[in-house]
Amino acid sequence: MIEASTFLRRALFADAIFSGVAALGFTLGAGAFASLFDLPEALLRETGLFLIAYTALVGWLASRAAMPKPLVLLVVVGNAAWTVGSIALLLSGAVSPNLAGELMVVAQAIATGVFAELQYVGLRKSGSAVAA
Repeated sequence: MIEASTFLRRALFADAIFSGVAALGFTLGAGAFASLFDLPEALLRETGLFLIAYTALVGWLASRAAMPKPLVLLVVVGNAAWTVGSIALLLSGAVSPNLAGELMVVAQAIATGVFAELQYVGLRKSGSAVAA
């Protein structure tokens, strides 16, 4: 367990808000977003469902003064992997989004990468291990 810095808690909280909005939008509006972005509806809906669980985890972490360091590292690495995976999806040819879809994927990849960096910085600013 680590004593979480205010910076880390705020970075996690911002990630939870961003992810929660995306979760609701993609889960409930998958059909509309699929048409708007020319992306598969199932991909958007499944992404939204995943983000519901992710939002709950990150929101829970953000609410804690002390948190498990390995879990925070998992969030940081997961965000970095999401960023790389999003760009790889576009480059793979597995999907063929329109320009709006490409911009949306790139924008959320950048935002997720920024969250990874902020959370990493926040983790470094956090206190040493505390007793559980």
